[in-house]
Amino acid sequence: MIELDLRRLRFLREFEERGTLAAVAAALGYSPSTISQQLALLEKDVGARLLDKAGRGVRLTDAGHLLAQHARVLLSAAEAAEADLAALSGDIRGTVRAGGLQSAARRLLIPAVARMKADHPQVRVEIFELELEQSLPGLRLGAVDLVIGDEYDSHPRPRPAGLCFTPLLEESLKIVLPAAHPLAQAGGPVAVTDLRSDIWTASAEGTGHHAMVVGTCRALGGYEPDLRHRSSDADVQLELVRAATAVALLPALTLPSNDPALAIRDIAETTLRRRLVAATRDTPPAPSLTALLTAVTDQVHNLDPKNSRFR
Repeated sequence: MIELDLRRLRFLREFEERGTLAAVAAALGYSPSTISQQLALLEKDVGARLLDKAGRGVRLTDAGHLLAQHARVLLSAAEAAEADLAALSGDIRGTVRAGGLQSAARRLLIPAVARMKADHPQVRVEIFELELEQSLPGLRLGAVDLVIGDEYDSHPRPRPAGLCFTPLLEESLKIVLPAAHPLAQAGGPVAVTDLRSDIWTASAEGTGHHAMVVGTCRALGGYEPDLRHRSSDADVQLELVRAATAVALLPALTLPSNDPALAIRDIAETTLRRRLVAATRDTPPAPSLTALLTAVTDQVHNLDPKNSRFR
């Protein structure tokens, strides 16, 4: 009879998802040699070779792929059992790991943590600032329990199987200019096509925001933006607008309510929007995760819908 160690099965599942021992080690906080040793012990447990050499690395054998599929089911069942037992006891305790992009972490997750500390002091909440692309693999594998990500009009984001996506907030995108910019003086909407000669700032390449800025300039203006500055920190982008006379296209949640150095304008050609979504695994949530989701949702409702930045 085969006895399966869930911890070793998790290592195998991580390897199937991430592809290298180094990536698994980095994600889980172990050394690559430790991961290799645990997978070797798993091979002994099941009596089958799970990994073969492939160049300088290793890859899953047919048996490895088969066991990884079963590992996915077994790990999900174990997680569901933990959630059911926690719900049965009535105690709200444990650890919840949540990740989100900067604006979501600042405006939603951090206030939710403060609420959790007051209402559920036995729950340990850990917060990570992560872009959606970085966090989905960890969410699928159980390293993260909640991810708040975003998607923009005409730029859908990946929605892998096994995950559940819940809408949280929809907000408008604004053009942000230095207050002294000639197009800011009129006070009305600004056309993307009129910013052809300007220097732009956006998030790092490979992020949804970067793709949205480039796609918007192409679609509405017919040009490639002079994208000289890249930062996934909205405050850095705003400082580039103030000090380096760049222009930006940012969602309302990232913008200050009153800054005389900035001109925040609607887009003349159309209305573009960003949606924030909460991503979780498609399994029964533990009571601690349910409590955090409730705190996040309440924080969304606390945002002032009358604020013009959100319209």
